[in-house]
Amino acid sequence: MSLDIEVDALKRVPLFRGIDPAKLRLLAYISERIRFRQGERLCQQGERGETAYIILSGKADVVIRTGEGERAVAEVRQHDIVGEISILIDVPRTASVVAATDVTALAISKDNFLKMLTRFPEMGLEVMRVLAHRLERTTRDLAHVGRQS
Repeated sequence: MSLDIEVDALKRVPLFRGIDPAKLRLLAYISERIRFRQGERLCQQGERGETAYIILSGKADVVIRTGEGERAVAEVRQHDIVGEISILIDVPRTASVVAATDVTALAISKDNFLKMLTRFPEMGLEVMRVLAHRLERTTRDLAHVGRQS
């Protein structure tokens, strides 16, 4: 996969949609392309997060531990990002991510991600917008579940 293809993939990630392509090129350049086979874990719930992953191809399940074992709570696919929360706020990973198919991902280290946010404040603003939308959606979903109980 060429750098141009990786930049194109980054443009499609909601977190980076409004970011200048030259900055995305730098982000792609300092990231590492990794392949995971079906069943492999991209990250493990409870571990310290040092990397975020952008899914370039394939699908993965987001799973959490419950009293009855692991339970899939979401699916991520091409152009989704996972692992960004634990690198932004220094908390253990809130879920595991398991490759449902073979997955190719762009791995962005915590240090490089934070450097990009520092160097390019508009990128930080875009991150805040995306996370705020996620929070709003989660709050709305929880309210809906509460009304059904």
